[in-house]
Amino acid sequence: MQSLYSMEQTQSDNLDKEEKFLLFSIDQMYDLFLINLQLLVEIKEHAAEFLEISQKKYLATSEEKDPNTKFIKNEVLLLLENNVQLKAEIENRKLNCWQLDDEYVKILWKEIKESTLYTEYMSTKLSSFREDKDFVIEIFKEIIAPNEKLYEYIEDKKLTWVDDLPLINTAIIKMLRKSKSSHDEHKSLPKLYKDVDDKKFAIDIFRKTVLNATTFAKEIDGKTPNWDQDRIAELDKAIIKMAICEFVKFPSIPIKVTINEYLEIAKEYSTPKSSIFINGILDKISKEYQESGKLNKVGRGLL
Repeated sequence: MQSLYSMEQTQSDNLDKEEKFLLFSIDQMYDLFLINLQLLVEIKEHAAEFLEISQKKYLATSEEKDPNTKFIKNEVLLLLENNVQLKAEIENRKLNCWQLDDEYVKILWKEIKESTLYTEYMSTKLSSFREDKDFVIEIFKEIIAPNEKLYEYIEDKKLTWVDDLPLINTAIIKMLRKSKSSHDEHKSLPKLYKDVDDKKFAIDIFRKTVLNATTFAKEIDGKTPNWDQDRIAELDKAIIKMAICEFVKFPSIPIKVTINEYLEIAKEYSTPKSSIFINGILDKISKEYQESGKLNKVGRGLL
């Protein structure tokens, strides 16, 4: 959607170039996934350094001399720290932002250390893998993900990352929930694309919408008696064209699924009234296509 909108705004007609940029932007989502995983590792390492410095104090307290190491020995954090693929990806992609901007690691460590979650977790010195996992999930959900300073930092690094962040945070939570007690340092990280078809769909929906844009624009005409094409927001046009493209070019996707998906996108990115407006147009077009036999849906429950 954003690529289609960008093409319209810049009046670009270089489809190959725009497709490469689309795939590059999607690939950068994986960078965000990796640095947010690495952030957990960096917080653990910073905590370890904090304990080490405290132990070396000239007037160290008994607690500082013999600290509770439960946090830095958290099994889930250790699994991430030792993960070979995560280390390799961070190095190969040169994602060294937490070495360059370690103040954000310190900010998050301070918030974690002062939280009730941390106090309760550290009330004992031993824990099960399940307790370790639940704790990491909770601090990610309650402290790291919603942190405003981290959000601002990510926005400054790459503007498109702000839109990707909710999806990435959800992916990380899913990954953490699936983690199991194991010392397998070669355990694979989730992939960017589910499979080859997943990536192909991204390319196909983009290309087919662009190549049929003029035809889809004509379909919109007549469905908006109180609006002409020039009065429809460009973002709404992009959303409607993508939905029409799914109607006629993707036979395995149910009509209801298409409409619901694009209404959710409209609610997230367009004006408050856009979802109602778009729903009306898509409903009219889908019914017209069904009556005329223009739809070529296959499989059960696709209407």
